[in-house]
Amino acid sequence: MEIYQLRTFVAVAQQGHLTQAAEILHLSQPAVTAQIKALEEEMGVSLFERSAGGVTLTKAGQLLLPEAEAILAGARGLITMARGLQGHLTGKVRIGTIADPALLRLADILVEIHRRYPLLDAQTSHSISGVVLNDVRKKELDCGFFIGKNPYVNVHAIAVRELVFRVVAPVAWQDKLANATWKDVGRLPWVWINQFNSYNKLTNELFREHNISPQKVFELDQERTTLALVKAGVGMSLMREELAQEALARGDVIEWGNVRKTASLNFIWPAERDGDLLITAMLDIVRSVWQLPEQAPVAS
Repeated sequence: MEIYQLRTFVAVAQQGHLTQAAEILHLSQPAVTAQIKALEEEMGVSLFERSAGGVTLTKAGQLLLPEAEAILAGARGLITMARGLQGHLTGKVRIGTIADPALLRLADILVEIHRRYPLLDAQTSHSISGVVLNDVRKKELDCGFFIGKNPYVNVHAIAVRELVFRVVAPVAWQDKLANATWKDVGRLPWVWINQFNSYNKLTNELFREHNISPQKVFELDQERTTLALVKAGVGMSLMREELAQEALARGDVIEWGNVRKTASLNFIWPAERDGDLLITAMLDIVRSVWQLPEQAPVAS
């Protein structure tokens, strides 16, 4: 029995699907199937029941899964202890970033990494929320930031702050929006947000709450481009409060409806790396920079 076989067993159990487990493990589906088969032969029991929709644990698999997880946790702990004995944290940390770096306090985080761990190479990768979440899930990133509710059991998160969003519109629409109802704004164009951006879900929730289906103009993934289009008179949009306040103060846009939607800004990492020396170091830094409690709640 090999550690990599147990890792595959746990991944398949978590995902409930061979293809998705193969994607996370960076293996082919036949390789995953072969590892599970070899493990079943060595153990002398069937671990999964297979169906067209995926796989489910047998009773034997359900009993053995916690033991497999404990063995993997022990192996990670051994590696963490060994690295700690070296005296310095080395290697590379890949951090997924989103939105405005100031929103994440990214510069402060990087300064702390350099101050505490001068031998650690920090590499940032800027994208949108959904992409960062998926890359952390697949372990292509060590950690990162994500806005909204985390849907994956194999990704852990701590909320660093609550974000507020408002509805903004072109200044030229001041008169026609003065007494506008939700039904009225439902007939107007809205600058649309890319489906992988967390703002997309917030906007969809807003429309469902008020039973409207407005015109969708463009499909963007950057806040400031969205703001520029609203300012140019293209359409309305849901916008992060800090950005909206700046634009309102300059007279670039107007606010409509006194709408307030909220979502959490989260720091995320792969669940199976709990206790990993690198992740522990990053969590300590994020908690310090954001002044979070030492044991800020971890959500899966």
